Amino acid sequence: MDAFGYLSVLLSIIVGIGLTQILTASGRLIRHRQFVRFYWPPLLWAGVLVVIYVQTWWSMFGLRSQTNWTFLAFLVVLAQTVTLYMIAALVLPEEVGERGVDLRAHYERQSGWIFGFLLATLIVSILKDVVLGGRLPRPENLAFHIFMIVMCIAAIVVRRPRFHEWLAVLGAACIAVYITLLFARLQ
Repeated sequence: MDAFGYLSVLLSIIVGIGLTQILTASGRLIRHRQFVRFYWPPLLWAGVLVVIYVQTWWSMFGLRSQTNWTFLAFLVVLAQTVTLYMIAALVLPEEVGERGVDLRAHYERQSGWIFGFLLATLIVSILKDVVLGGRLPRPENLAFHIFMIVMCIAAIVVRRPRFHEWLAVLGAACIAVYITLLFARLQ
């Protein structure tokens, strides 16, 4: 087994646990729907996060050619999957009791943390290119990261529900365009 094959095992486990977290929480909401007061932005973000997880795993295939692994390089790549997991742990509620759950109230309580971890994920993603390749991401990739960083900061600062609803749609569209333009083919 090569170095990346060995290191990718832990990364894949974290990605798998993150996906499991989102899918389990989604199933729980469906099973207990009579106790759930639905609000669509966290559901859309959960769906976007599933796509981000798949894209992250997909793009990690490109790391197979990295041969000079250092502990710092691995920590940076690991940090990206960990920050994504933290979003998965927050985006949907952990439990739905007989008292019910209000997704809007949950989202409003957690949105600062959700976008804080998304901000951290984006910064770590840029650092990953610097640490592994010695340079910033390609211009179109960097532009996307900067746009999303600004979006995350705005989401942390602006608490208005309409703004967050608009932001969920914009975020989903941006991720779709990003993947279509930069990651449509396995590299």
